[in-house]
Amino acid sequence: MSSENNRNEEKQSALEQEIASHLEMSARDREERGATPQQAAEAARREFGNVGLVEHVTRDQWRGRWMEDLSQDLHHGIRLLRRNLGFTIIAVLTLALGIGANTAIFSLVNGILLRPLPYARSNELVSINGTFPKGGLVALRERSKTMELAAYAEGYEFNLTGLGDPIRLSGTPVSAELFSILGSKASVGRTFRSGDDAAGKSSFVILSNSLWQRQFNSDPNVMGHLITLDGVQRQIVGVMPADFRFPSPRTEFWIPLNIDPRDAHTFWGGDFMPTIARLRPGATLQQADIEIRFLQSQIATMFPWPMPKTWNPELSAVSLQTGLIGDVRERLLILLVAVVLVLLIACANVANLTLSRASVREKEIAIRASMGAARHRIMRQLITESVLIASFGGALGLFLADIGLTLLKSTLPADTPGLLSVAIDWRVLVFTAVLVVFTGIASGVAPAFHSSRTELTQSLKAGGRGTTFAAGRRVRTILVVGELALAVLLVSGAGLLIRSLWALSHVNPGFHSDNVLTARITPNQNFCVDQGRCFSFYRDLLREVRAIPGVNEASLINTLPLGGRLQKRSSNVEDYVPTAEKPDPLFWLNTVSPGYFNSMRIPIISGREFTEADATGNPRSIIISAETAHRFFPKHDAVGKHIRLTGQQDWCTIVGVANDVRAYDLRRNLPDWMDGMIYVPYGPGATREDGSVPAEMTLVLRSNSAVPQLEQSIRSVAASLNPEAPVSEVIAMPQILSGETAAPRSIASLFAAFAALALVLGIIGIYGVISFFVGQRTREIGIRIAMGAQRSDILKLVVSEGLTLTVVGIFVGLGSAFALTRFLAAFLYGVSATDPLDFAAVAALFAIVALAASYVPARRAMRVDPLTALRYE
Repeated sequence: MSSENNRNEEKQSALEQEIASHLEMSARDREERGATPQQAAEAARREFGNVGLVEHVTRDQWRGRWMEDLSQDLHHGIRLLRRNLGFTIIAVLTLALGIGANTAIFSLVNGILLRPLPYARSNELVSINGTFPKGGLVALRERSKTMELAAYAEGYEFNLTGLGDPIRLSGTPVSAELFSILGSKASVGRTFRSGDDAAGKSSFVILSNSLWQRQFNSDPNVMGHLITLDGVQRQIVGVMPADFRFPSPRTEFWIPLNIDPRDAHTFWGGDFMPTIARLRPGATLQQADIEIRFLQSQIATMFPWPMPKTWNPELSAVSLQTGLIGDVRERLLILLVAVVLVLLIACANVANLTLSRASVREKEIAIRASMGAARHRIMRQLITESVLIASFGGALGLFLADIGLTLLKSTLPADTPGLLSVAIDWRVLVFTAVLVVFTGIASGVAPAFHSSRTELTQSLKAGGRGTTFAAGRRVRTILVVGELALAVLLVSGAGLLIRSLWALSHVNPGFHSDNVLTARITPNQNFCVDQGRCFSFYRDLLREVRAIPGVNEASLINTLPLGGRLQKRSSNVEDYVPTAEKPDPLFWLNTVSPGYFNSMRIPIISGREFTEADATGNPRSIIISAETAHRFFPKHDAVGKHIRLTGQQDWCTIVGVANDVRAYDLRRNLPDWMDGMIYVPYGPGATREDGSVPAEMTLVLRSNSAVPQLEQSIRSVAASLNPEAPVSEVIAMPQILSGETAAPRSIASLFAAFAALALVLGIIGIYGVISFFVGQRTREIGIRIAMGAQRSDILKLVVSEGLTLTVVGIFVGLGSAFALTRFLAAFLYGVSATDPLDFAAVAALFAIVALAASYVPARRAMRVDPLTALRYE
């Protein structure tokens, strides 16, 4: 832009000098005929006319010339591209792949990372990286000077009954201020008001738009009606808009938290909930971050029991968008970097193609230069052609991006935040337009600069090759080494991710999933207020299910491994001395029926499994995991030792030690903040901290029968025993295991696809350079053969050229990979980010493909006829 301004200033200055010179000459002519200087000057100006108008008209002509030049460049470029359809198709397809991949990934980045949240003044919304109980929320709301706070409890499900067959729905208990803090209003009715979450005043519900349509036929008259959720009647007060999906698209309704300071257990020991906030006027995110850390230290002293110092160790205040996205940001940015590298490789490939084509156009360019075309004019013409190619590639790339985006959305986990709203919008189109211009310039500037330096004398000689061969070869070499290095970097990263996925897929989960079917049984919580009725229901359910043809074994558990649910319980361990840093241990509590370990094929390392006698709760029995036994009883056999669950008076005797199970996810057995895993038999002793027994249990069946028939049989049995106990989440255990690798599989597969594309483009690059090398040196090769060189010597000459380029590219690429693949460390499991085996395999792969890519032009060189070669050119 500055160079264009300078040229315009030079033209303006020249125009002013020319007008002044013309006026001076006209005035001098009049003076020679006897006029005074003043009269001569005035007459000259009158004859010339309006100077400003002349300047204006002239400047318009300059602009018209610029437009004329551009139009000429475009028409000339289109004619040349039509004349060389083979080159045009290859170049357009190459750039279309790069532009299409970038557009598709940017659509995800735009929809998930860049697009503002659909809430009023979303820049003021804050997410607290930490969790607080209801008492902590109340204390924060009273003390915070920088924020208005709200909380929500995730992972809740409720039975909707009284409207036909009972159905299981996902609901979110929220504090009353949540909707006002988000700035979201109901599309029908109202949202919660202040005080709606107080004890005894929280019997309200707000429906999602989808639930309203599905169950109530979008009837606006349902406002004020009562529905039954888990046996509790709640009044419908509102319906949220279709695009309101907080905290996730799975949420189908919202109910108020029941905040009761009189119940210390639920007030301080209930759900530890995610917290959001809106900055108060004048407050900043940095101030909120400092304040929340200070307030936590105060709140920790308010608990009725000592809190560990590890509570909320990384507490901070961040923007709500950052908090909701989580580690999705890193995944998308890594994919975006990968496709940018693919685009750079594509640009290098097109630049190499253009350079090869430029050698044929040397004479044309030389003729244009000899007829007065300036160098910058020639460069502009050549870059215009490159931008034209990129424009066609961009148009095709948009079509490919639309297809690719659909595939990406199906590949990524369905619970990815913001995935449903991802689409190609105006931001994406602007990005693609900018990308087209960048790609056109990036792929055309090197060939344009090189071609504009053509030596006129040599190029105009009949049969002359020009003197630009050596310089062009250097440019082509640099380009192909660069694209090989980028391809090596991408393939190295893909190799690490694939090996990590393989390692994760082959993790021993601690159980055998083959032929295991699971089904969630969810009677209302108030159904199990009568513990005897609850135990009788599940006892009868097991008996009836075991009688279903094809069922070999059946058992129950409250927290299925990898099922996304957990039940925690503080405990006292025999001979364990609590400290301020580590008070009473916090265990993952599994409630299981006798036979569960056999159903899941979980080995009992020492001791025994539960029996029906253990289910009576007299005496109390417990089984612990091997990791828990090693942590708390490192020098003794854990069997026979004792653990007492908080809230119980009697000690539980450890009757067995079970093999460790990957309960939380495949990467680890337990969350870092938990101290171990325990199992208790389902019976009178299987109470939670509030004294209630688990109402929701998961059936674990081992069967060879087909899933649809089993599912129908299970539903029939459950309905016959309790019509208000829906059966949900009927899933085969291998499917649950597969779901655990969904996120890493999506990243690895996409990265591998981009790496494969980079590898193919790298092969094409090597092949193109070596083919050009053979074509330009045909005369030399013919002379060598005529002077006695063997065919094998020619083969070595050509192949060594390709291998030399490849070795340099591998060296540069592996050096870059060693420095950059460490950014993948957070996504790797069981493999180092600088794994030498991966790097060695990549080097070997590229050496092999380089040999293959060089061999075809080498064979062509071996067949050169000396007589034909000596007449070459």
